[in-house]
Amino acid sequence: MSDSSSFVLSPGQIGLADLHSFWRVPRRVDLDPACGGAIDAAAEVVAEIVREGRTVYGVNTGFGSLANTTIAGSQLSELQRRLVMSHSAGVGGPLPERVVRLVLFLKINALARGYSGIRRRVIDALLALLNADALPVIPAKGSVGASGDLAPLAHLSAVLLGEGEATLGGVRRPAREVLRQVGMEPIELAAKEGLALLNGTQVSTALALEGLFAGLDVFAAALTAGAMSVDAMLGSDTPFDPRIHEVRGQPGQIAVARLINDLLDGSEIRASHLDCDRVQDPYSLRCQPQVMGAVLDTFETAAATLLREANAVSDNPLVFAEQGEILSGGNFHAEPVALAADALAVALAEIGSLSERRIALLVDAHMSALPAFLVAEPGLNSGFMIAQVTAAALASENKILAHPASVDSLPTSANQEDHVSMATHAARRLSDIAWNSGHVVAIELLAAAQGIDLRRPLLTSPPLADALAAVRERAAFLERDRVMAPDIAAVFELVAAGRFGQAVSNSKDTSVLACMFHKD
Repeated sequence: MSDSSSFVLSPGQIGLADLHSFWRVPRRVDLDPACGGAIDAAAEVVAEIVREGRTVYGVNTGFGSLANTTIAGSQLSELQRRLVMSHSAGVGGPLPERVVRLVLFLKINALARGYSGIRRRVIDALLALLNADALPVIPAKGSVGASGDLAPLAHLSAVLLGEGEATLGGVRRPAREVLRQVGMEPIELAAKEGLALLNGTQVSTALALEGLFAGLDVFAAALTAGAMSVDAMLGSDTPFDPRIHEVRGQPGQIAVARLINDLLDGSEIRASHLDCDRVQDPYSLRCQPQVMGAVLDTFETAAATLLREANAVSDNPLVFAEQGEILSGGNFHAEPVALAADALAVALAEIGSLSERRIALLVDAHMSALPAFLVAEPGLNSGFMIAQVTAAALASENKILAHPASVDSLPTSANQEDHVSMATHAARRLSDIAWNSGHVVAIELLAAAQGIDLRRPLLTSPPLADALAAVRERAAFLERDRVMAPDIAAVFELVAAGRFGQAVSNSKDTSVLACMFHKD
């Protein structure tokens, strides 16, 4: 983990650009010392309740449907330990390390706001894990997104106790061994601390942020690919005239039209057919502002929800130290994350759907006025024929993945938790959809680059020439049939790395895309 520029975390004040930057390149995190007073005050409220022997949920009771069971003071530490151990019941492969870093980051941010009643030393232990890049192994499946992400957060918390597994330097080892290697000892939890660690929406939120950020990379690449396809197809730029979009008033649509205009500006190809007799282009070309603009607006709305949740206190019960009260509610219910993730899923699927249609246009000689399947000697060569089939398969798979998760609910904990959000898998599948759409866009970038090269000696615009050069650094012009899978994989790597965001960043856009480039 880079420590060349540490990040000072002021609890509850993380920005979207901060989260994106940390997701892309993790760095050392230090807590703002000013938060210490609130943390200590809340912990003292819990300690006072224990000393007085008052019965308060989560402090000295059982959990869920066992909330009416009172636990003796001598067993409170053991109660918290058993809570963590019993809830470590997740299954499946581990969450990606990049997601686990975000989960730790978000959990520290929430606990350090001073409403959870947890001691500073426990937060410091989480911070030590994060800065040592000693990452708990968290099974991906097992949360329904209510009462918090209980199972995955239990696996995270178990590492603090020396239980479970963690990775260090990418190597998976027993937690106790990893703690020893980074100079840490297992901790003993005090009253309420296990519950504070397990309650919360940080896993769902981290997964949704991963989907959002990956989606932004795909979105930027799709705008670039879409503009390249317009040029390769001898499409008109009239549909991107700002007057059309201003009278509708949808902000994302206005922004996308401006972006595409900027990308096409200066194209010799466009100038060559200003007086052509084509009346209209197919929707996948001329309606890009309307479709991709709606996607951008969806991203904006989801990003606002996820940013609030990233800064939220979402465990239960909550400690209000100024009043000396502990209140039990339901901030752990991840419905905001579930609904945001469902909206992102549909938007991400639409990016791939629109891109696949443009690929279909490019390979169709009747529509593109280019060689069939974008290759010389069609018939002997199949060119981009099966690459388009791959794109269709991925776009179709996304239709299944995009089905809403939040409309489902199954009661848990003996009907105490009788409505749940399903936010965790709503968010987890976003990476799969982004991966699929990202590969569709990678295929379009290859196809559009082929089409533009076939228009030589006419040249495309300077921004699109830069994108074309990036594609050509990874994949040569298709002179004759060759294995295309390596080309698709290589260009997808550029998409996933945010390479095509540069063309978007050079525009006048001021939307959520700005977080990719750390603009204020």
